[in-house]
Amino acid sequence: MIAARSVPEGVALRNGGESRNCGRSDPQGGGRPKLRNKKCFSKDCIFNVVLRYSIYMGKIIVFVNQKGGVGKTTSAINIGAYIAKAGKKVLLVDFDSQGNMSSGVGAKKDKPTIYELLAGQCACEQAVKNTPVENLDAITADTDLSGAAIELVDEENREFFLKKALEPLREKYDFILIDCPPSLGILTLNGLAAADSVIVPMQCEYFALEGITLLLQTVKKVQKSINPKLVIGGIFFTMYDSRTRLAQDVVRQVQAYFKDLVFNTIIPRNIRLSEAPSHGVPICLYDPSCVGAKSYEKLAGEVIRRG
Repeated sequence: MIAARSVPEGVALRNGGESRNCGRSDPQGGGRPKLRNKKCFSKDCIFNVVLRYSIYMGKIIVFVNQKGGVGKTTSAINIGAYIAKAGKKVLLVDFDSQGNMSSGVGAKKDKPTIYELLAGQCACEQAVKNTPVENLDAITADTDLSGAAIELVDEENREFFLKKALEPLREKYDFILIDCPPSLGILTLNGLAAADSVIVPMQCEYFALEGITLLLQTVKKVQKSINPKLVIGGIFFTMYDSRTRLAQDVVRQVQAYFKDLVFNTIIPRNIRLSEAPSHGVPICLYDPSCVGAKSYEKLAGEVIRRG
């Protein structure tokens, strides 16, 4: 059973960052500082907190789309793999009880998983597992995570469990990529609450246009009530078939409306991208010369540049 957690309170950072505490460590808060008294609000103390978290905190990106089958998990795996190949430390977080990211990146699904981490049954370092790609680690998921969606409903501050669980890992990675389930339920809300930015993979179909409207409405509500710092990191197209007029029309409409939010790189339909997960490796290890691999490499470069 997941134990209730509280949202950390404390010093409001000058750079618009989230609240932090300073002072002695709190054993209940993953070793993070805890406010001792008002004397902690000195200029030097606040500056040191700002400096520490602005320099060493990795960026958390959540991949979200409530519509299934849009290439969300495939994209999170391969973007993460190419960011890692660029020399960045990357952590993939499988936050879907189906566990497809875990198997697709070749990480062992042994416990502890993300469920045990949320429940406070293990340290965050124990939940991290290696992958075949250098600089790329993963926190896996299994069917136990589906129970978390039910258990969290009655918990206080239920939207912030993932945020608190990942906080100690931000200093160790340049990027933390979260793969959420294809829904807008409590698990996805946890992902949005923990993230700095949200990236939306979008299939080139008519229904995708309707779905993205609902998704962006949800993001706006999260920005207003749960995570004011959350930004839309970008939208990119998957499974693009240049031979169909529909795909071309969808791309044109989305680019015209969202403009700079749309990534330049478009991921085409490619059978090698579909085959790679069955071998438990990202496309950069399965067939780095295929058009799908080259597209994800370019897209990963865009993600890095956008920061």
